[in-house]
Amino acid sequence: MLETKASFDINSLILGGRSIRGIVEGDSVPQVFIPQLVELFQQRRFPFDRLVKFYPFEQINQAAEGSTKGITLKPILHIAEL
Repeated sequence: MLETKASFDINSLILGGRSIRGIVEGDSVPQVFIPQLVELFQQRRFPFDRLVKFYPFEQINQAAEGSTKGITLKPILHIAEL
């Protein structure tokens, strides 16, 4: 079992009326969710191609910067075969 530890001030949670909740992949069911996204893309209702941007590996810093600045949602590095 993987163990990940977190440290936080419990008073800021209690006094602020906040809570902590863990979520994995948005609690989606990939076998259902991915086909739905594909269908929406085919209907031109989900602009997947506008959410990603490909970068050659040499531009890894630009890819990270683009993600940080919100230029691209999902930078994808292309690693050429040697």
